[in-house]
Amino acid sequence: MSVLPRWFTSKSFAAQLVILALVFDPLGFVGGYLLAPSLGVEPLVGGAFGLVAASVPMSLFVMQQSV
Repeated sequence: MSVLPRWFTSKSFAAQLVILALVFDPLGFVGGYLLAPSLGVEPLVGGAFGLVAASVPMSLFVMQQSV
């Protein structure tokens, strides 16, 4: 088992949410911002769509923890 998953699971639930937000939100925004012109939309609109797409892993994580 790798060190990163053990480190992540040793954190509290709130800390895990913050870590996921710090990782996925910038990636989603930058990815959407850069892909937007190739899809024919404004870069900021693409960034907003990227933020929405980046919220999916966090939502899945929250649903997994609620079971």
